[in-house]
Amino acid sequence: MKRRRTALLSLATLLGAALTALPVQNAGADEVEQVRNGGFDTTADPWWTSNVTASLTAGQLCADVPGGTVNRWDSAIGQNDITLVKGTTYRFSFRASGVPEGHAVRAIVGLAVSPYDTWQEATPVLDAAGDTYSYTFTSPIDSAQGQVAFQVGGSADPWRFCVDDVSLLGGVPPQVYEPDTGPRVRVNQVAYLPAGPKNATLVTDAVAKLPWQLKNSAGATVAHGWSVPRGVDASSGQNVHTIDFGAYRKPGAGFTLVADGEASRPFDIGAAAYRQLRLDAVKYYYTQRSGIAIRDDLRPGYGRAAGHVGVAPNQGDTSVPCRPGECDYRLDVTGGWYDAGDHGKYVVNGGIAAWELLSTYERSLLARTGHPASLGDGTLALPESGNRVPDVLDEARWELDFLLKMQVPDGQPLAGMAHHKIHDAQWTGLPLLPADDPQQRELHPPTTAATLNLAATAAQAARLYRPYDKAFAAKALSAARKAWTAALAHPAVYADPADGTGGGAYNDNDVTDEFYWAAAELYLTTGEKRYADHVLNSPQHTADVFGPYGFDWSRTAAAGRLDLALVPSKLPGRDQVRRSVVRGADRYLAALASQPYGMPYAPDGNRYDWGSSHQVLNNAVVLATAYDVTGASKYRDAAVQSMDYILGRNALNISYVTGYGEVNAQHEHSRWYAHQLDPKLPSPPAGTLAGGANSSIQDPYAQSKLQGCVGQFCYIDDIQSWSTNETAINWNAALARMASFVADQG
Repeated sequence: MKRRRTALLSLATLLGAALTALPVQNAGADEVEQVRNGGFDTTADPWWTSNVTASLTAGQLCADVPGGTVNRWDSAIGQNDITLVKGTTYRFSFRASGVPEGHAVRAIVGLAVSPYDTWQEATPVLDAAGDTYSYTFTSPIDSAQGQVAFQVGGSADPWRFCVDDVSLLGGVPPQVYEPDTGPRVRVNQVAYLPAGPKNATLVTDAVAKLPWQLKNSAGATVAHGWSVPRGVDASSGQNVHTIDFGAYRKPGAGFTLVADGEASRPFDIGAAAYRQLRLDAVKYYYTQRSGIAIRDDLRPGYGRAAGHVGVAPNQGDTSVPCRPGECDYRLDVTGGWYDAGDHGKYVVNGGIAAWELLSTYERSLLARTGHPASLGDGTLALPESGNRVPDVLDEARWELDFLLKMQVPDGQPLAGMAHHKIHDAQWTGLPLLPADDPQQRELHPPTTAATLNLAATAAQAARLYRPYDKAFAAKALSAARKAWTAALAHPAVYADPADGTGGGAYNDNDVTDEFYWAAAELYLTTGEKRYADHVLNSPQHTADVFGPYGFDWSRTAAAGRLDLALVPSKLPGRDQVRRSVVRGADRYLAALASQPYGMPYAPDGNRYDWGSSHQVLNNAVVLATAYDVTGASKYRDAAVQSMDYILGRNALNISYVTGYGEVNAQHEHSRWYAHQLDPKLPSPPAGTLAGGANSSIQDPYAQSKLQGCVGQFCYIDDIQSWSTNETAINWNAALARMASFVADQG
């Protein structure tokens, strides 16, 4: 779990420069109006400007904005000393125009001092005639240091911005957010396998069973039956029925399911969509790459300059210092994947993401339904395609090379350990292309967790790359051994939970699971007794590691357990390991059966966790592994059915995968997939997984819309909602793993 902030105005020059020195005219204004002089009738005081030439024109404030700036906040107009009261709802409104039209303004209410939290943000695209905009939000804090600002920079060409009637009214009624959930028949909007399970959920007030019809693209009924009433679903608060139409097996496109006077969104019956999703979910990583220009011929619409290679305004990752006072060396940490929608790179998140991509490939080598060629050389349209190495290994290596660079050099304190992360010294705002990031980059202190992530993934890489690059495999194994030794010498070096400025903290004070995972990977690669002994003596070896939330970057024991079950070895008691995976799968099978929306995810107290979409998928990975171990079809069917929730069979009736399904997530939180904020930038690429419902709704935008939300409804597809709508490399790895599994079953 990560907490991210959007920068408001990070330059001290923006905080005090008033446009004029005229006295305040409206000090006695109505107490619910927090903006002073929002009408600009006779003066611009107390508004300030930065890097614009502004004046009053016909009762409005107009600013000539220079071209050639990089960031939105490079040019701005604002007012400080705004008072906000925690829990109070405010209406932020204004009238604005832009010439030439098509320019966007970032209109924000937030904190005028560090850490510049943003509580309300909107980015309307302006026309020449002007329009009125209004937004409602609830303040999460008490502050007398608030700020209203209009950020207008980031344009290559000069333009003119005018604003009037600026208001911030306190005490207004909260705006009730009602998501458009479409038809009450909820289906997997992408595809069902011909010989696989086919289930749907009907939202209805009816308590008795209802008839349903499956219709083909011509509208003809091809199957029919009766729904099964399920009562009130705890995950959504809805009264629901379930529908099973698995007996129909004929492939086709454009099917709909009709029940209770409603027709579902269309879907296919066939495996083709999963074969494409397997590719798209892995293709996502190329556009996440740091340190390389993204070629538009390989990803049309996503071409961009290389990020963080030391070309101005970047400070670059070629020679990155530690935070002041923490080390006296610099490292070249170019490459790797940007973790999510910002420019940070984290070893603990990169480790689990690389592992799951590598495991997707390793499963294809070992499982009865695996197809290694499906992600082979030439399948992913990468710069490395054609080098006789499977493309999935080429992509994973981009991250692995970065992870190896994060190891502390010989001769330094904590040599052999791995730095926890590298990112900007301060949070940056949206949108911001990687090549335009001007912030100082900093290494953060080594941790035991990061070191063991390096040991685990490098050891796994050593066995998988050996047929293709013996030198790299040997280098990876050497780094893994060194990291393991360093972790044993420093077993309790933890990340600071307060280290969350400019990037997520990723703190984790229990690394017994990382020790277990790393020992498992080292044993599977080397067969050495010392690693087997650590596996067998670890408390994690007999612990129940398949909890309701599934595995992720902070819960990695399951990664070791799954590989010990799937990868052949002579580990004593391996049959017991395999049985433990089956027991975990039985728990998720029971959870799936209990959920009317059919997902193997039933969190305690119906509290959906950050990134719940990938937790659903990782629980499905356990089901899929149980199938690979036992051959029992019930585990295969449950794993396949788990994709239904991700692809539209959920309370919001939305596919959480961009580009898949009639209604799908389009506005994930990202600084460069930011079409919602800047029409010149793209939306996320097809195959990007959104984080999904998060009951804690940590970001201000979600808090303004989703207060009191129940389970699945704690999600909103908006770029400002970083707690429900992020994209992340470890989340997409879970999607790649499961899309590949389902495609193999087709």
